[in-house]
Amino acid sequence: MNWKVLNTEEQYQIAVRRTMEIFHAEEGSPESDELALLLVLIKDYEDRHIHIPTINPIDAIKLKMEERGMKAKDLEPIIGSKGHVSSVLSGRRELTLTTARKLREYFNLPAELFMQI
Repeated sequence: MNWKVLNTEEQYQIAVRRTMEIFHAEEGSPESDELALLLVLIKDYEDRHIHIPTINPIDAIKLKMEERGMKAKDLEPIIGSKGHVSSVLSGRRELTLTTARKLREYFNLPAELFMQI
């Protein structure tokens, strides 16, 4: 098939299906060249059409707390006093770099989450 820039969802889905079919193509084969091209076309389409929403770091922390059945008081050893924890979780006090680092490590969150602070 002669591949061109993917502009529709249908073209995108066809390209994804073909990519899965030839994913384990032998290096140096025509299919491996086609695979390399398809990966570029798919990435281009996704960059233009698929937008992943950003999440607020505090919302991510609250979600992790909920997953683990934690309460605000459980963060006191990490963040500090009850009042400080409350201020951070409510958004009245911004996360400091030190606090963000501690929370990132404790909840095993990606550092990129805190880059928007």
